[in-house]
Parts: sequence; C-alpha cells; structure tokens
Amino acid sequence: MITGEIKNKIDQIWDTFFVAGITNPITVLEQMTYIFFMKLLDDKQLQEEENARDWGVEIQNPTFLDGQLWVNPEAVSDEEKKGVPYENLRWHVFKNFGSDNMFKIVRQSVFEFIKHIGTGEESAYSRYMKSAIFLIPNARTLTKVVDGVDALDMNNRDAMGDVYEYILGKMAASGTNGQFRTPRHIIRMIVEMMEPTPKDYICDPAMGSAGFLVEAVKYIKENYGTAIYAAEEVHHMKTSMINGYDTDQTMLRIGAMNLLLHDITAPELAWRDSLSEQNDDQSCYTLIMANPPFAGSLDKGNVNKKILAFANTSKTELLFLAQFVRSLEVGGRCASIVPDGVLFGTSKAHIAIRKEIVDNQQLKAVISMPSGVFKPYAGVSTAVLVFSKTNSGGTDKVWFYDMKADGFSLDDKRSPISENDIPDVVARYHHLKAEESRSRKEQSFFVPVEEIRQNNYDLSINKYKEIEREKVEYEPVADILTRLEKTEGEYLKGYSELYKMLEKDA
Repeated sequence: MITGEIKNKIDQIWDTFFVAGITNPITVLEQMTYIFFMKLLDDKQLQEEENARDWGVEIQNPTFLDGQLWVNPEAVSDEEKKGVPYENLRWHVFKNFGSDNMFKIVRQSVFEFIKHIGTGEESAYSRYMKSAIFLIPNARTLTKVVDGVDALDMNNRDAMGDVYEYILGKMAASGTNGQFRTPRHIIRMIVEMMEPTPKDYICDPAMGSAGFLVEAVKYIKENYGTAIYAAEEVHHMKTSMINGYDTDQTMLRIGAMNLLLHDITAPELAWRDSLSEQNDDQSCYTLIMANPPFAGSLDKGNVNKKILAFANTSKTELLFLAQFVRSLEVGGRCASIVPDGVLFGTSKAHIAIRKEIVDNQQLKAVISMPSGVFKPYAGVSTAVLVFSKTNSGGTDKVWFYDMKADGFSLDDKRSPISENDIPDVVARYHHLKAEESRSRKEQSFFVPVEEIRQNNYDLSINKYKEIEREKVEYEPVADILTRLEKTEGEYLKGYSELYKMLEKDA
C-alpha cells in the first residue's frame, strides 16, 4: 500500500499536467511513464556501477557509455549529428541543469535516446517507443514533474508497483479510457482462484495495462518466498513466464512499464491481434487469465481459421474463448471474464463454444458477478468461466456461485461497503468437496453435466437455481367484506349526524 504522502506527490504531478493543458488521463499516464523510464534507466546503472566498484570489476553492457557521445540514428541537422555525451542523458545529471537546458536536453536527446535503445532487458518497454511523442509543453512543467518523480524511491520496486497501480486507478476514476482497466479486486479474486506458480507460462491475450500479469507476479512473490530466487526461476519469471498481447501501442508501453516496476524486466509482450492469422500460439501456455473485449464484431475474413473452427462467428467474446482453448497446453487452465450473453446465447456459435468447453475440455466453475462491477463504464452483467484444457472431456459437474456483492456499491459511485462475497468465492473454490452437500437454494452449488447438456449447454445460474418462495396467507374475503361493511356503516352514520347538525344551524 502507498502512503498518503506518496499519494499527495503523485496527485501533485498529475495536477501539474492538467495545469499545463494535458487533460486526457491516458496521455498524462503515458507522459509520466516516459519520465519514470528515464529515471529507471539511470537508477539501474547507478546500482550496477556501485556493485562493480564493490567487486572491483567493470559493468557489463552499460546503457550509458562512459566518455562517449550518443548520436541520434535519425539525426538530420549537423548539430544533431555531432552527438551528445551519454553522461548528459542520465537522470542524476540532467535534473541539475537549469530549467531551459533540461527541457532542451530531455526533449531533443533523452526522449529520442529511450526511443532508440537497442536490445537488452529494457527492450520489452523500449521496443514500443517508436510511435511515442513527447508532449510536455514547457520547461516549467517538466521541472515540476522531474522534481516530483525524483522524490519517489524507484529502487523499491514493490512500492513503485503500487504507485503505478494508483496512477492506473486515477486514470480509470477520471472516466476516460477506463475500459482498459479491470477492477483490481476482481483481478485479485481470479488470480487467487487460479494460484499461479513460478513454473507457469502465463498469458493475457488482451492485456491492456497488464493488470492480470502484474497481479500474478505479486501473488507468486507473496506465496513462494525464497523459492523464486533460484537463478533459473528468476530468469524464467523476468522473461518467458509473462506473455501479453495488445493492438494498442500506448497500452503496450503502459503495460510494459507496469511490469518493469514490478521487476519483470523482459516479458514476452507483442503488438498483436490475438484473433488474426498472425497469432500462431497453439498449446503453449499453462495459465490464461483475461478480460477480453465484449460485444465487438470483426470481419471474419481477418480471423484465424483455426479459431473459427471452434466457433464460426464474428463476435469477439466467443472468438477469444476459442483462442484460449487453442493456445493452452493440455493441462493448462483458464479464467476469463465473459458477458452473460456467452452463458445463454442461442446462436450456433454460442452453443458450439460452450459445448467445446463442456464436452471436450473440463469446465470447472461459473461465477456470476453483479451487473455493477464495471460501473461507471459499463452496466453489463458478467461472469467468470474457469476451465482446464484436456482435449478429452472430463466435466462431470460444474460449480456455480451467485456473487451478489463485491465490496463496493453497485451504482456509478462504487463506494466501499461491508458486503463482499469475494473472500467466500475464493475460499469455497479451493474447497469444492464441501460444496457437494449444498442445495440449489444456497449461493453456490454443483450442477451435473448431464443436466447442462439437456438444457442446450446453458450456463446461466438462474437456469439451475431454486428460488424458495414464502407462502403468503391472506385474510379470508368474507372477513374483508365484513370489515368494509362495518367501516362504511360508520361513515354513513357520521355523515348523517353531520348533516343534521348543519340543518339545525341553518
């Protein structure tokens, strides 16, 4: 958790951008990301230089070359072709320049340098910098931003991870581009259900700001202690364990920075349409956690034919489920957020993908979430589908849970409340044996697969839930009529007495 003091510092940096006229929250986040990266590069080399001095060795593959000039590969003018000392590109050096000189060196040289960094651990972030634009408008704004970021301890990766998630939360709370961010507590619920391990190959084919991937990393660090510090596992965690795709370069930059701030320096991230022919992923991941795009439609001509073999449709929510099945290795598991229509839709494609997961794979759970979970951005009702890839079936019964509260009000304000089913969802999912005795009148229960097949593979919880209706005893009609007659008699008697009084006064 970040402290109030750090929140205030972030809020001040955020406000600095707004005062300067940069009011689109995702643009603010993007520009802050560039500044963070500039500092991270220098902090990393400063640490390496300190270690090298302690051990009396030279640092390997330094980002900033001592005593040499950096020349922009895209330099046009003679002055640009002369180059600039690497030293001047380093945070701890340029932050001490005067405002105007710092603005010039950062805009013309440092920013161009981070766009052209070659191979190495930073490439996961820097490879998506080519289309980046530096939008900080003046020296005064840059100075205030640099001073604000300099006050943050970026060597504490756990703390900086929390800082970045707080900034992502500000982006969502501002009401712009919030669709990129699945609520953190829902992500955490899914991660705790799926229990990622250091041995997993984890993928989110619609990664956005990398929320699922980051939360998986945090879970592993929290639950595996010193086991994750074996050299082989450290390399796996920082490289091949984390895989993510997106079609938005901006979100790839933001997602890569989010992972970098959680000490994942070289994840496998790619600019890729996960549903297209360019995606050849097949049987290669052990865990997929995702919130793919809802209610979108594509030109089927651009969709990978191997995906269409599962469900011949243009609906993205069905195509992504098909791709998840395709890209998991046998034994791999998946938890995906889906709109409720996926559960009960009657089209051939809807039924086909449900049949595939139920009959050919192993469907484990359907968690129905309340419709306000994604407010204020969307009011659509959603659920979490949990299944494993077997290619040989294995579904004998499916666990259903009717989540009624997630710890926040279900209106647009999403204020914290005491009612929260999430801890119960996670606890019950990990003790499914005990769920077998529960009736369908309760909040969670099992449904045999044969019953699901008989209902055309309908996975909506209301199809199977038993609602207990209380018998209401009404008063006999004769008694009601007697009471009405008595009341009417009292009224007529009073009316008659009043009439006589008025007649006497006249």
